Amino acid sequence: MTGELVYEIGQNAYIKLVLHALKHRTTAVNGVLLGRFDASKGVVEISESVPLFHSNTGLLPPLEIALMQIEEYYGGQGLSLVGYFHANERSDDNDLSNVAKNIGDHLCRYFPQAGILLLDNKKLETLSKVKNRSPVIQLYRRDGSKWKLSGKEEGGRLEMKEPSANVMLLDYVSSNKWQDIVDFDDHLNDISKDWLNAELFK
Repeated sequence: MTGELVYEIGQNAYIKLVLHALKHRTTAVNGVLLGRFDASKGVVEISESVPLFHSNTGLLPPLEIALMQIEEYYGGQGLSLVGYFHANERSDDNDLSNVAKNIGDHLCRYFPQAGILLLDNKKLETLSKVKNRSPVIQLYRRDGSKWKLSGKEEGGRLEMKEPSANVMLLDYVSSNKWQDIVDFDDHLNDISKDWLNAELFK
């Protein structure tokens, strides 16, 4: 890892990826992160997340189809792929899977500063009890050929753009908003389902 980088995630991107994991609690889920890189400030701005799959998370053909559509749509808005998110199948599993590492490696070929956000199931379970403002996700960065959990000594940190994001998240969870999340699996099964989730925050 080289240099101090801040990964700043916006509220909607954060809420969407957590709701995706909540909708499919008994399976692994994944998705990609989009945003911009401000090299002068050393900030990776994560402004959007796109839920990909809740079954066969490691299959290459559907992934390639999804990435092409995502890059075409968001490229027109000046956003590019800046990372990947993953939630493990088991609630007691907090390790980065090989699927996550492989997709992260793929993204690093195009954006070397790409990070992986792994859902922290323990933090998610206690969110409503402790009213914690820290994110329920962990940041991993690539160090050489290995992915490492990021911390102060690793030169990268994760920050919430809006400190009240967990409060908003709880509102969406309590109203069962996670049921409305559409991922690419859903879209490929029924193309009338909107993978952009344009209505989610209305």
